[in-house]
Amino acid sequence: MASEIGVLARMLEDVRTVQRRDPAAPAWWVIAGSYQGLHAVWYHRVAHWLWRHRARSYARLLSQHARRATGIEIHPGATLGRRVFIDHGMGVVIGETAVVGNDVLLFNGINLGGTTMSPGKRHPTIGDRVVIGAGAKVLGPLRVGPDARIGANAVVVKDVPDGATAVGIPAVIRNHPGATEASTAASSVDSGDSHRHPDPDAMPEPVREPAMYYI
Repeated sequence: MASEIGVLARMLEDVRTVQRRDPAAPAWWVIAGSYQGLHAVWYHRVAHWLWRHRARSYARLLSQHARRATGIEIHPGATLGRRVFIDHGMGVVIGETAVVGNDVLLFNGINLGGTTMSPGKRHPTIGDRVVIGAGAKVLGPLRVGPDARIGANAVVVKDVPDGATAVGIPAVIRNHPGATEASTAASSVDSGDSHRHPDPDAMPEPVREPAMYYI
């Protein structure tokens, strides 16, 4: 899912991803030393390499150490793309056959889990640029399409189309307001729009449902 670049270049890319996506991000060295979501991804890269090279006992031991150190459990068999950002992260669980695309944003309490004990593909595939809100559960070998949004605490048990928003228990699909607004909503986390407070002296804008309201 990710083209090969050097280890240090990949780590620098990860730090820059945090700086770009987290409006509260401090200096780069503080991010590198204190962001548990970043550490979990770095641990996973090593564990995944061990897993693919048949050193699976060592991979599992490393992943369990990472779980204790970060509060985030990523099975060493899971596949993560580039620039994946786990924000806050405590309680995130990503299963063995899960596949997570590039530029995905995951919040705390998320479970990319399975619904069966049978071997084979049993965890979700998450497309590029997906945002999954805090506490959401995405269960089974389903597909979440690129640019989709999963609302906080949603329980997703069926495929989510490209660019759609899924909310509720069980999750239902809500249409985006439109292509332009959906594109704006997709970048609102990056630009920090969701953290800005309205100007009390500004003229009121027309009332409409924000596409990111459920994230």
